[in-house]
Amino acid sequence: MELPHEKVWQNLIALMEPPSKRPVIGVVGPCGSGKSTLIAGLEQHGFTCRHIAQEHSYAQAMWQIIAKPDILIYLHASFETSTARRKLDWLKKDHTEQLRRLAHAREHASLLIETDEKTPQEILKTVLDFLHRTPS
Repeated sequence: MELPHEKVWQNLIALMEPPSKRPVIGVVGPCGSGKSTLIAGLEQHGFTCRHIAQEHSYAQAMWQIIAKPDILIYLHASFETSTARRKLDWLKKDHTEQLRRLAHAREHASLLIETDEKTPQEILKTVLDFLHRTPS
């Protein structure tokens, strides 16, 4: 079991690494999947993140071309969850279109998380665990 002070040291070491050595983490998913919340949590832990608005782009590989992440995290949320979280006034077909635009990113994601039944803290822990197991 890792002690809290060990985590502090790991985070300090990560922050002292030159930016070129730290992986760039891209986060994609439909509206309301928790991208902004996850990115805020990861940045508090010293990670460099890119919020990729792939769900709004017609270019399937935009996430690769513009953001060029080293690690891609896909957060999935159902139509019902997205609508409830963001208080969106949209139709199921709008969500389906976002999923279509995200299909390429989903296929290439390093980590895919179904967020419907998870809290922001659970999602962050899942990603942090994954990142600590993944070689840079």
